Amino acid sequence: MNIKITGAGSYIPNNVEKNEDFFSHDFLNSDGSAINASNEIIVEKFKAITGINERRYAEEHLNVSDIAFFSAEKAIEDSQINKEELDYIIVAHNYGDIKKGTIQSDTVPSIASRVKHLLKIENPKCVGYDILFGCPGWNEALIQANAFIKSGLAKKCLVIGSETLSRVIDKHDRDSMIYSDGAGAVILESTNDEGGIITHDTATFTLDEAHFIYFGETYKQHTGDKRKYIKMYGRKIYEFAISHVPKAMKSCLDKSGIAITDLKKILIHQANEKMDEAIVKRFYKLYNMEMPEGIMPMTIGKLGNSSVATVPTLYDLILKGKLENQQINKGDIIMFASVGAGMNINAIVYKV
Repeated sequence: MNIKITGAGSYIPNNVEKNEDFFSHDFLNSDGSAINASNEIIVEKFKAITGINERRYAEEHLNVSDIAFFSAEKAIEDSQINKEELDYIIVAHNYGDIKKGTIQSDTVPSIASRVKHLLKIENPKCVGYDILFGCPGWNEALIQANAFIKSGLAKKCLVIGSETLSRVIDKHDRDSMIYSDGAGAVILESTNDEGGIITHDTATFTLDEAHFIYFGETYKQHTGDKRKYIKMYGRKIYEFAISHVPKAMKSCLDKSGIAITDLKKILIHQANEKMDEAIVKRFYKLYNMEMPEGIMPMTIGKLGNSSVATVPTLYDLILKGKLENQQINKGDIIMFASVGAGMNINAIVYKV
């Protein structure tokens, strides 16, 4: 028995937010002081570092559970399974449903229960729950689903990553330009087909790193705005990621017994183009190798950082032939890798 992804689906919102749309924002430093640069220069530097030209925001009437449902429908259709045979629905997210214009995060009932409701699944033995694990949440949900199936507690699982970060960004914070919305889903099931999840590795660092990403107040002081927004210490995250993620990737690959030369693709969380490149280059340096051309497919330029949705969305787009000059073939060895709030890191070695 092997445990494989048998179907995939994603939902990419239609609303495009371009870099030029930020020219009119009132960007401030964290202490509320003015930034000594024009917005055009701020955006230009942002583009040079992150590689982001545009990002997607969910339509105003849609929430995390809605777009999670859209991606789930596609994954179920792609896998050709009977949805009533699902044993688990696991949804990775960070903030739940936040309706446009409101200040509350809504997670009761769970996003997974809402997705099951929208899918109209009658089977009560199909268990739905959420996982909060920062940006590596979808990877970790896949690891949990794998454990359920491996132990005999499940045969088929629906694993979703869905987020609407556009609802929790401070328009006065330059980092707000990184974030985007989206959803990706897969069906994981036991099969006689060759391949599947080979090894995985996860770590959580909290002594100094727990609050590198946090919920904080707007940079526009004295406004009476009591809402909290996603905030981060970008430099600390960068240094943490390029130091620890390559080692976690190496640990995962070494456990698999597979040679690095057999690795066809690395599907890494689309957080920041420069950071991702530095991580993968350092990963290959640990094997005294140069990073191969085309090993790291990127979507961040047009889709931004959609947190838990970036890896499953990337996987789905490549499988469906929607990412130029990128393909994954049956029998290929690939790696999923991510880093994010917690601070959490994980990696999975997978044979397609």
